[in-house]
Amino acid sequence: MTKKTGVLLVNLGTPDSPSTSDVRKYLREFLMDGRVIDFPIIPRFLLVNGIIAPFRAPKSAKEYVKLWEERGSPLKFYGFDVRDMLQESLGKDYHVALGMRYQSPSIPQALEELRDNLVSEIIVIPLFPQYASATTGSVSEKVNEIVNQWQIIPSIRHINQFMDHPKFIEAFAANGLKMMEEKEYDHVIFSYHGVPERHIRKGSVGNQCQLGNCCQAFHEKNRYCYRAQCFYTTRLLAKALDLKEGTFTTTFQSRLGKDPWIQPYTDQYLKELPKLGKKKVLVFSPAFIADCLETTLEVGEEFKEEFEEAGGEVWDLVPSLNDSPLWVDCLKELVVQN
Repeated sequence: MTKKTGVLLVNLGTPDSPSTSDVRKYLREFLMDGRVIDFPIIPRFLLVNGIIAPFRAPKSAKEYVKLWEERGSPLKFYGFDVRDMLQESLGKDYHVALGMRYQSPSIPQALEELRDNLVSEIIVIPLFPQYASATTGSVSEKVNEIVNQWQIIPSIRHINQFMDHPKFIEAFAANGLKMMEEKEYDHVIFSYHGVPERHIRKGSVGNQCQLGNCCQAFHEKNRYCYRAQCFYTTRLLAKALDLKEGTFTTTFQSRLGKDPWIQPYTDQYLKELPKLGKKKVLVFSPAFIADCLETTLEVGEEFKEEFEEAGGEVWDLVPSLNDSPLWVDCLKELVVQN
């Protein structure tokens, strides 16, 4: 009897539509996750439902309208495209399903699809290159919570990070090299989604993480430090792009609230570049594998406007991996190797 392996691809999620009500529903589910806002349940509930979701939803809905395409949200339709491409590449001995941590298609729906297809084992790939408790950790926790209720629990393998996989680096570098061949740039920024500093400290092994130069090295003790992973990804991409030291910088974006988040902040750093004569900038967002609000609009439009207001001339965003064949090859290798 041939055994079939299930592959569960999981991304963060997106509202079902750009309407304010759907965006509010998405924000409530997302921000009520205790790994995202790590407050006790009652203050978290009051904060999310009393302040953040009601006031942020209308503004975010306007942004989603700009992002929305004929096929819907890029995060979702590229997810389906990659699922289908990976299924074709892996063949009939595998069944690939797509789930979103928040909203649809949900993780429970995707897991039920795999169970209906009688898979003997499941490989879970959270689609976040670098491990963070609020992303990869949350996905793993949710998958385990659901599967633990099954009568028959299959073998499950979680792939917690792939930011140093050669194919991942090659795919992102290839997108950047296309743009670098067409235009010259004074500086390159690698902008990653930020996390609160307290998240880093909570996961620190033996007080290893000091949120400083310790992230310039990558080793066993800090291999799950999100900030250290981001700096390591930058070094690998810089090598693949043949960038010289001093011509690139790692920064962090998308902070929320008043508590300190990991630094340097992208929106602050970009304003200093024109003063240093660096007026033509290329930007990567290597924490995101598909175009989304944080890449297309935040980095591609908002930061571009701020950079030009500060005296910059060129601000170009490198596209995410989306449906790149190299990206699908990376996922295939992750599955086969595991």
